[in-house]
Amino acid sequence: MDTLSAMIVGWAINSAMVLVAASVFHAHGVVITELPQAQTTLKPLLGNAAAVIFAMALLFSGFSSSITAGMAGGSIFAGIYQEPFNMSDSHSRIGVYITLFLALAIIFFLRDPFQGLLWSQIILSIQLPFTVIPLILLTSSAIVMGKYANSLRDKVLLWGVASAVIFLNVQLLIQLVRG
Repeated sequence: MDTLSAMIVGWAINSAMVLVAASVFHAHGVVITELPQAQTTLKPLLGNAAAVIFAMALLFSGFSSSITAGMAGGSIFAGIYQEPFNMSDSHSRIGVYITLFLALAIIFFLRDPFQGLLWSQIILSIQLPFTVIPLILLTSSAIVMGKYANSLRDKVLLWGVASAVIFLNVQLLIQLVRG
């Protein structure tokens, strides 16, 4: 339930951001090319607190992504040694440290934070099918999940949503390549 709740809250926040961006930026022909410009365009909605709210949103988003990436790296590294993720285990800790060190190294080489933010989202779009498809396959497997495997109705719904998301990401990448 905690994961479902977090996903629903995340979906609501992301949807709100897209709707605000569409209504404020796109409707008025505003093209955002740098982070300070995005903050400035939010000033009419949020007043003088726009910069602080925008910075806090980016900071919390970064923390969330870093924690998730670190745990994923730790889980993968522990899995290589056929162990469960456990921060008291050295393999899990090494995986977390490797993941976070590589992310930190990338951050130090960024010249333009806005471009870094854009490219991180592009990379996430590219990797999404490689995450979603195995998850659907694993959670649909009776061998892996036993009696908790996805029902036929769930599988149809999951594959429909995954197909729509992958299709939209492919369309976005095509637009990006065409310029």
